[in-house]
Amino acid sequence: MTDKAERLFERMKDADLSMNVLVYNEMMTLYMSVGELDKVPTIAEELKRQNVSPDLFTYNLRISAAAASMELEGFKGILDDMSKDSNSNEGWALYRNLATIYVDASQLVGSTNSMVEAEAKISQREWITYDFLVFLHTGLGSRERIKDIWKSMQMTSQRMTSRNYICVLSSYLMCGELKDAGEIVDQWQRSKAPEFDISACNRLFDALLRAGFTDTADTFRELMMEKNCILTSRASVGE
Repeated sequence: MTDKAERLFERMKDADLSMNVLVYNEMMTLYMSVGELDKVPTIAEELKRQNVSPDLFTYNLRISAAAASMELEGFKGILDDMSKDSNSNEGWALYRNLATIYVDASQLVGSTNSMVEAEAKISQREWITYDFLVFLHTGLGSRERIKDIWKSMQMTSQRMTSRNYICVLSSYLMCGELKDAGEIVDQWQRSKAPEFDISACNRLFDALLRAGFTDTADTFRELMMEKNCILTSRASVGE
């Protein structure tokens, strides 16, 4: 399947056919699906050479690949590219902020853990793809899709991780959807796999503060107090 897609892509290039961003996104999606993350940047570079404007889907694929590959510098570089893109809007800014908060709070990049989650067959790459898909639809303003994706994650036979809860919880908090955020906390507190992790909540609290979202952090702290949880911080605002 990959070989056929690559041959078709090369023929289109050789024929000097005009290709829109969808073609490049489809190629990156294919590489993500088969785990060939190292090929995603190559397609992104080709897109740049052809002066094709990326969209939010493009950046999501690039960022997902970098995060899954534990490429911290590459991850930061893509977010920087995104911030400088003339097409950037409020949705893109929300996505960038969520991505930054997620990596900080989840301690994802630089982790020494195996690329496969402990006691789970589903790979870290697949979980990260789910998480960043939530951020994508948050940036697009598709609130119902966030709920649909979350339900799909819960329906898998594999054990979720605290990062998944950080992902959807931060999305709702940043959107001001406190009722939904509270429901996620309730679900997490009832969960046995993974068990509720107050330290992960503290990291999210710190990440919000470090990113400059003091009001959101305060709202999160108040929400957790309602759930009989006290958040503590080691972060210094503006550090």
